[in-house]
Amino acid sequence: MHKEVLIAPSILSADFMHLGAELDRIATADYIHFDVMDGNFVPNLSFGIPILKQVKAHASLPVDVHLMIKNPDKMIDTYLDAGADLLCFHIEAAKHAHRMISRIHERGALAGVALNPGTSLALLDSLLCDVDMILIMSVNPGYGGQSYIPTTAQKLKKLHALCQEAGVSPLIEVDGGINAQTAQEVCSYGANMLVAGSAVFRGDYAQNISDLRVAGKSGLDLQI
Repeated sequence: MHKEVLIAPSILSADFMHLGAELDRIATADYIHFDVMDGNFVPNLSFGIPILKQVKAHASLPVDVHLMIKNPDKMIDTYLDAGADLLCFHIEAAKHAHRMISRIHERGALAGVALNPGTSLALLDSLLCDVDMILIMSVNPGYGGQSYIPTTAQKLKKLHALCQEAGVSPLIEVDGGINAQTAQEVCSYGANMLVAGSAVFRGDYAQNISDLRVAGKSGLDLQI
């Protein structure tokens, strides 16, 4: 079982006119969360390879790349070449999920699988023993600043139980509407890695990261 809560600020909420300085201000986090959206799998566009290369060159933190794209099978090597340390794809878009996980591992990176709010955990049955991280979306993907979906808690509870039954302990990441209050809740149900955008990129970034970590750890200690 993971004893600490990892914080992965989503740079989707950063000021891109001053990205280097923004990356420096989140240096106390554990990962940089890098959202890739194609305007097809999700109804929005974000950034891709050129920005990832620059982020990787500037930042000291590992980069958690979240592919919200229609054709992840064709793109994993491209994003690994660009510097992804943890590469996460959506199970809903994957044609050959196990092959993709194996390829990511062959390339020396960590492999993650993401599930949308309406996607059943049953799709993970044959993958639980192979993935390093499972990302549970607590909003419908595509836009930052959305409100946390409360039923996420029960989904996390079921996932935590499935992992225990299988004897595995992947990172369980939650993305969407995460703040100090929801951080405690999701961690009490089994999450141990938190993506946060607007809750980090305002005021004192380092303090915001610390507050999320403390709130998450208090939830982890409760562990419902």
